[in-house]
Amino acid sequence: MAIGERSCSSVCLVSLQIILMLSASWPGAEGLTFPQQYTIMHWARRIEQEIDRVFQHITGAQQLKGIYNEERRRFSLVKNQPRKIVEKVALDIEKLLAKKRKALDRLASEAERLQREHLWQDGIKELDMAYYDSKAELDYYSMDGEGEVENPSHIKLEFVYDPNFKNNVNYSYTAVQIPTDIYKGAPVILNELNWTQALEKVFMENSREDPSLLWQAFGSATGVTRYYPATPWKVPDKIDLYDVRRRPWYIQGASSPKDMVILVDVSGSVSGLTLKLIKASVMEMLDTLSDDDYVNVARFNEKAEAVVPCFKHLVQANVRNKKIFKDAVQQMQAKGTTDYKSGFHFAFNQLLNTNVPRANCNKIIMLFTDGGEDRAQDVFMQYNWPNKTVRVFTFSVGQHNYDVTPLQWIACTNKGYYFEIRSICAIRINTQEYLDVLGRPMVLTGSDAKQVQWTNVYQDALGLGMVVTGTLPVFNLTMDGNSQNQLILGVMGVDVHLDEIKRLTPRYNLGANGYIFAIDPNGYLLLHPNLQPKLVNLPEPVTLDFLDAEVEDSNKEEIRRQMIDGRPGEMQIKTLIKSIDESYIDEVYRGYTWTPINGTDYSLGLVLPPYNEYYIQADLSDVMLQLQCDSFESSGHVFLAPREYCKRLQLSDNNTQFLQNFLSLMLDISPESDECECSLVTLDGNMLYGFLAVFASTDGGITRVFPNIAAELWDEDPEPFNSNFYRRSLDNRGYMFRPPFRSIFPRCFLEPPVSAFPFVPSQIGLFFGDVDPYLMHALYNNSIFSRRQSFHYQSACEPVSSSHTGAAPRGIFVPSIADVLSLAWWTSTESSCVTIQSQFYFTNTTNSYNVLQDCGNCSRCRIENTNLLFVVAETLPCGNLIRLVCQFIQEENPCEVLSNARYRKGPTSCFDYRRDANWASSSCKATVLTTKPLCSPGIILSW
Repeated sequence: MAIGERSCSSVCLVSLQIILMLSASWPGAEGLTFPQQYTIMHWARRIEQEIDRVFQHITGAQQLKGIYNEERRRFSLVKNQPRKIVEKVALDIEKLLAKKRKALDRLASEAERLQREHLWQDGIKELDMAYYDSKAELDYYSMDGEGEVENPSHIKLEFVYDPNFKNNVNYSYTAVQIPTDIYKGAPVILNELNWTQALEKVFMENSREDPSLLWQAFGSATGVTRYYPATPWKVPDKIDLYDVRRRPWYIQGASSPKDMVILVDVSGSVSGLTLKLIKASVMEMLDTLSDDDYVNVARFNEKAEAVVPCFKHLVQANVRNKKIFKDAVQQMQAKGTTDYKSGFHFAFNQLLNTNVPRANCNKIIMLFTDGGEDRAQDVFMQYNWPNKTVRVFTFSVGQHNYDVTPLQWIACTNKGYYFEIRSICAIRINTQEYLDVLGRPMVLTGSDAKQVQWTNVYQDALGLGMVVTGTLPVFNLTMDGNSQNQLILGVMGVDVHLDEIKRLTPRYNLGANGYIFAIDPNGYLLLHPNLQPKLVNLPEPVTLDFLDAEVEDSNKEEIRRQMIDGRPGEMQIKTLIKSIDESYIDEVYRGYTWTPINGTDYSLGLVLPPYNEYYIQADLSDVMLQLQCDSFESSGHVFLAPREYCKRLQLSDNNTQFLQNFLSLMLDISPESDECECSLVTLDGNMLYGFLAVFASTDGGITRVFPNIAAELWDEDPEPFNSNFYRRSLDNRGYMFRPPFRSIFPRCFLEPPVSAFPFVPSQIGLFFGDVDPYLMHALYNNSIFSRRQSFHYQSACEPVSSSHTGAAPRGIFVPSIADVLSLAWWTSTESSCVTIQSQFYFTNTTNSYNVLQDCGNCSRCRIENTNLLFVVAETLPCGNLIRLVCQFIQEENPCEVLSNARYRKGPTSCFDYRRDANWASSSCKATVLTTKPLCSPGIILSW
């Protein structure tokens, strides 16, 4: 889709230093000659001197320095020690997660004991069970749509709001969530509810021992979730398709990493509804994979080929790659005849290729077909027998009368399983059952497989926000005759909110541009100030790479590699950083220090600018500075950053109310109290009193605006550390100018103080490449500016309606069968997407530049001590220069992504076929589970 100039400038984030420009095309200029270089430099120096004179008077910067010097006895400078800081924070996080691990161990061992002692009851009825059904408050209707269905086993509870959970909860009970497509009255479900009821006591004991515990949950292999404390379930539009077995934390805890090849039969016999079912099934299968897994998808008829042509080998099953696969699967068409051998040859070659990154654990082939006569026995003899290192799972899809015996034989002779998918209602349940098979080696291994794993960051289903979950598998320890049971019971999970981890970091002593970050073995972020996804898709983890959160360079690649390897280190680097609004880039110096977090796979890092080598520590022991209301109100309006200065301080989004809360608390307690960490704000509040500049902000969190009336139009963040002007000023010497008004559009231009030149007011603040593209191209082409392009992986884009006619953009949103299953397109008005950002910034060139261009004269001179560029140019009459056009791109080239695959380390432990020596071929045929038809009532599908 072609993007017009206007829409381009409104969506592309472009950063330019502010330009002061004089045009030589004013009326009467024809008889004038282009100014000499010394004249232009003289003009620039005059502007520089005038700016300095005026702003020295207006800003009061020297007076502020004088005030701090006069009050020097009231504070001291304390040196930040990066190595000690990062090691202390790492130790604190280690202790925090160790407490959660202890709770997991207790829960898993008690669950295994309770299930081992439980006596199976064939005749158990729903009326025999009493439990809190978390979905009971939702509207349930009978299958014929007549009347609401009451659950006779449901317990009604009362709830109280708990801010820690951001929910109404009940601490006396657990809650149960059962997927909509599973029949609650089935004996296997009722027995599951029976023995897990006793977990309630264990959950409560854990909470008493560690009051900071958040959600504790047991996800069963049957699909039942029991969690504590009890709270009503949340679902979109009252249609619940949540299944714990498809959540990131369950998938990671239920099996070892996987190398998977998905084979899709696209011969002519699968056309129509069968092909649509296969496509939906493949997309659901992809959703059972995590970032520790590797996958490729191939279509085959007479020959086999990858659905993504440049994916020549297995690729990491991250969110981006899975989306690429899903898009490619949607484009498949049926034709030709079936040749299983071509497909299996392709799959085994993929799995046996050891020269590319892979999970190097469970090896799996998933075959989706309508059926066939060939058993491809010679292929299995060549690649897989007698060791059978690769499991083969077969799926018979669609309504047909083909003999399925060959498909059953393929699965049973290769340690796999056979499934049937006759309708869309059977897709979800049958594409996740294979995880039970992969869990068998873990069960047979025993205690060595009981390892706590921590997930990627993801969105809690109950509204808690961004969390990580510690997981531990729960094994069936009963005996099946004379042999041990090989089934995994489920996964135990404990949530840790990111805010709980952030509270362990020294945020304010590091200054506005210093921060703590943490990554996992995939390089994905656990902590980082730029980890702020605009749109969070519930089923998907938030996987933002460290190199995508910052401006990537070779030094950061090496830092990331050492952190993934668990090696401590430090490095001083020169790098580029983006402003908070991502409109500007600055070249800065930063110090990186990092260390592993023992007992976990995480690694912790600290970033510190050179100017934050020291921080201010107020000393109020000699002179107590109790804040009074008139200290803030006598001169100008004060904004106080909404920080947790004291434990008893009540936070408020209303800054006036928050300031009153702070002052009231200061009347009751001393700023020196152990309850508070507000010595710096009391110091800053006293020193800023009497300062009559336009506004002043401090590290302590105070911003004073003068005069009072100016505060009514003040729209900056009351937290200075979140303000663009504050953070950029620290990295740039001298005066920082910005456009005269705010907008979502790129702002890169300052109105010149010369009214004789023809500038349109509406152009003020626009990207200069839109105002004068030829001159901007000349400045860029002559290295006055450099351009940096980067991907933005946390963008949110509006889906485009499919009802439009004509050519559609590549990012158009068309609901598919898989969308119907997840219901995401029913409830979301935006979707996550990838955009490209372009920023222009000053290069380290000399201050003056004069050149005779092909199309006219141009001189520029940087105005010292500012971020301004002074340009004098003639009107450029020719139009042969290439215009700098911003592009808004919502997709990456998958081939480029693959060629730039980043370093990662998978889990060190693996439990695969070698632990599964007692596998019996008689167990390879799927059993029929008691399910409810998901498609009825009320869901209408259009093919």
